[in-house]
Amino acid sequence: MSREDRAEELFRSGFNCSQSVVGVFCDDFDIDFDTAMKLCECFGGGFARMRLVCGAVSGMGIVTGMALSRGAGEGNTRAAVYGKVHELSEKFKAHNGSIICGDLLGINKDSKYDSKPEERTEAYYKKRPCIECIRECVRLAEEGLSDHINKDN
Repeated sequence: MSREDRAEELFRSGFNCSQSVVGVFCDDFDIDFDTAMKLCECFGGGFARMRLVCGAVSGMGIVTGMALSRGAGEGNTRAAVYGKVHELSEKFKAHNGSIICGDLLGINKDSKYDSKPEERTEAYYKKRPCIECIRECVRLAEEGLSDHINKDN
């Protein structure tokens, strides 16, 4: 099964968009899946359903950091990480028109925040671009970070 298919499967099983993108790369970086899911949970719905940066795009940024950052190691890798995040986000934006969750969902910017996720039904999946966004972010991460991820996963 491809990473894109696995990410879609994660989303359909109840994980949010950010978790679904990051979850399929955990093995590449020896990251515990449960810990990754906890760290990424707040990014769903455009940061806690505030409809800001798309959670899938945020997940792609997290994967970029896992691939390129030295973390607490010697040397600052921010420029490399930020540069790659900009590049991948611009590709996503060129295809989708925005990296903002509310724009992608066509939600009025004046809508009040609601922290309660909607029930996942087939109608929910059909009316939202989330699965396509998740799949695209996984693909962009695979392509853009191919020298830094395990091609066998």
